[in-house]
Amino acid sequence: MAKQFIKGNEAVVKGAILAGCQAYYGYPITPASEIAEAAAYYLPLLGRTFLQAESEIGAINMVYGAASAGIRVMTASSSPGISLKQEGISYAAGAELSCVVVDITRGGPGLGNIAPEQSDYNQMVKGGGHGNYKLIVLAPNCAQEMCDLTMHAFDLADRYRTPVVVMADGFVGQMMEPVEFPAPVVDLPPKPWATAGTPETYKNLITSIDLEPDDLERHINHLYAKYAEIEANEVRYEEYMVDDADLVCIGFGVVSRILQSGIERVRAEGKKVGLLRPITLWPFPEKRLARLADEGKKLLVMEMNKGMMVDDVRLAVQHRVPVGFYGRVGGNVPSGREVYDQIMLHLEAV
Repeated sequence: MAKQFIKGNEAVVKGAILAGCQAYYGYPITPASEIAEAAAYYLPLLGRTFLQAESEIGAINMVYGAASAGIRVMTASSSPGISLKQEGISYAAGAELSCVVVDITRGGPGLGNIAPEQSDYNQMVKGGGHGNYKLIVLAPNCAQEMCDLTMHAFDLADRYRTPVVVMADGFVGQMMEPVEFPAPVVDLPPKPWATAGTPETYKNLITSIDLEPDDLERHINHLYAKYAEIEANEVRYEEYMVDDADLVCIGFGVVSRILQSGIERVRAEGKKVGLLRPITLWPFPEKRLARLADEGKKLLVMEMNKGMMVDDVRLAVQHRVPVGFYGRVGGNVPSGREVYDQIMLHLEAV
């Protein structure tokens, strides 16, 4: 496919198709509706399945059924819709089902508004549903990564038999940029555990219900052994001018791009500032942050919420270095001037 100038939301769908996604079940909601629209257009053209469910709850349970059959399946929504999907996501995590959930985050709480935020961090990263489970959470910051990380999400979901979340603020979902598409995935991994309606898979059972306490405890311990493997192998982050920095800024999604511009401006004035951008919000790059603390680097976290990722940063560094925070909410995106001013303010404290 040639390079195309498209929205991040559409890049998600084209990435999913290239990854071998066979079905999409969802319900439209701003600012994620272009995902459903693109899926409704492209998937049937390829002989694949698109279904607009009667609700977000219906959609996630359709995903559960399709994932049980072993096909690559996805859904997408925005913050209030994701809240409605949480029980189904918890079921999918407990049943170890491979699926992809895309969250284009908007302002809250409740219905909030349709402007971009990053206030879904806790419900995605900490497991918004009930039970002891974790979700791999990927945080793209551009349209290209909306494609690339969606494709990666399907691979991770199959590798670890787990739901994977692609979480982008509404700004990245609505942003139009050039996207270069990779080659399609040809060979999908076998899933002998699935219930495919064949004699060979008749014995398979897909469930997350263990009524005996000891059985449930064994299952949860099994899940957490898998999560430890994910933490050991799948941490992703990006660094920019960190090595000699006195102050390291930390941000994800669109905030990371604004931070990089601010850092370049401050660097031009002779100040030593860098950027660490988590790409996996879980597993979180806590070991890298701990090393930055060992080196005595001061940290400044910026988010489009009232302070969520900053809690994970502070846990990682264990109060060994100062951790500043600046956040905007209500759908407000930090301006370049705000970022510059905050960096300069925190540099004065270095």
